[in-house]
Amino acid sequence: MKLNLKPYSIGYRTMKTALGVAIAIYLAQLLQLDYYVSAGILTILCIQPTKKKSIRAAFSRFIASLIGIVFALIFFEGIAYHPIIIGVLIVLFIPLLVTLRFQDGFVSSSVILMHIYDAKNLSFDLLTNEIALMMVGFGTALAVNMYMPSIEKKLENYRYEIEGLYASIFREIAVYLRERESLWSGKELMDARKLLEKAKALAYQDVENHITRHENKYYHYFEMREQQLEIIERILPKITALPVIVDQTDLVADFLEDLSEHVHSGNTAYRYISKLDKVKENFAELPLPNSHEKFLAMAELYQVIHEMEAYLEIKQSYKGFHTRKAEVPV
Repeated sequence: MKLNLKPYSIGYRTMKTALGVAIAIYLAQLLQLDYYVSAGILTILCIQPTKKKSIRAAFSRFIASLIGIVFALIFFEGIAYHPIIIGVLIVLFIPLLVTLRFQDGFVSSSVILMHIYDAKNLSFDLLTNEIALMMVGFGTALAVNMYMPSIEKKLENYRYEIEGLYASIFREIAVYLRERESLWSGKELMDARKLLEKAKALAYQDVENHITRHENKYYHYFEMREQQLEIIERILPKITALPVIVDQTDLVADFLEDLSEHVHSGNTAYRYISKLDKVKENFAELPLPNSHEKFLAMAELYQVIHEMEAYLEIKQSYKGFHTRKAEVPV
């Protein structure tokens, strides 16, 4: 039986976790804290994929641990240090954390609770020791997690890949309109959909890595492209359903081919809206259809133009990235 193992690799988050644990334990030892290794455990629990998640994790775990200390005072000091009491405490403790939305802090607060139970006496010295452990553990995690590698280059690559896919799609549609046949499998459509999902997830992660930032230009960009993809997916059935070739077909094909050569990320879609208006004018100048099939084909092509207008309007409402003057982005 062949095992499907993932490649062995050490990521930056693994390195940060290892560094954070070492620093936390070293500081706890330096401060001569009891249960100093627990500082490393608290650090591990707070290393998160993003800065904002790390801050939320540290806050949640700190509050949960303070609540745990209050429970220890009530149950251990007020009743007894006994295994049954621990069970009762946890039965009541977990629902409270869930109600207060601090359930993520249960494990870290359990570490503190076990220390108190082991000491069999919640003295002032033990209280300060546990708070110091939390400060060292959570503080180290926050400090280490402030470093996040830039993912802008990867987002840029996603942007260029998506633009390339859109250009290919428009070229293939233009070929089909002219020749009424194509070997195109539509793979670019599926690739674009998958790539947009990955790109949006990564862009959202970038937002989470900036404490004061609530928006991301890439996230809005990929969201805009996602809306455009829905329009492209609506156009394709209309193209493939054309019963015959009409004179207007070449007008639409020429426009889409031109469009395919200028898929960029700027905000000058108004130029292509003007070109589309010209296509409409040329449409009106051509002879009226002399058969029912030609009439249906003309109607479908007009719907395609209408959809492309919506495609360009979505782009026009988008602020866009800075581009060179020579570019004509759509």
